[in-house]
Amino acid sequence: MIDLKINGQTHSLDADGEMPLLWAIRDILNMTGTKFGCGIAQCGACTVHIDGQPTRSCQTQISDAVGHDITTIEGVQGKVADAVKASWQTLDVVQCGYCQSGQIMSAIGLLSQTPKPNDGDIDSAMSGNVCRCATYSRIRAAIHDASSKLA
Repeated sequence: MIDLKINGQTHSLDADGEMPLLWAIRDILNMTGTKFGCGIAQCGACTVHIDGQPTRSCQTQISDAVGHDITTIEGVQGKVADAVKASWQTLDVVQCGYCQSGQIMSAIGLLSQTPKPNDGDIDSAMSGNVCRCATYSRIRAAIHDASSKLA
């Protein structure tokens, strides 16, 4: 058994330690907000936080996540998360929505580290998240909007 602390709860999993964290979250624990995109950590759809840092769960083995705090889109909370979620809704960022949980997790990670990011900070932090609908300008605007709410 492998114990993982996800969204503040410890889950005991009967799984191979080499299994990608994404599959443990989605297939074993049925938390489907975290998405499978490319499977090679290039699109960011599978982004979760491990100890507060945005991490690609498709390329993280569950054995590497043991002993760390894992947060999925279902478990994000707090001032930064509330600001990001509100800005996403206010600016109507979502188009098809598939990548948005990963985008939001990366945006929360950015604003947690850099509460007043400039465009370069945003582009750098979000460069690993791909949106097939190309909502990048709305994502950037939402991050600036969320930042203003944190002032």
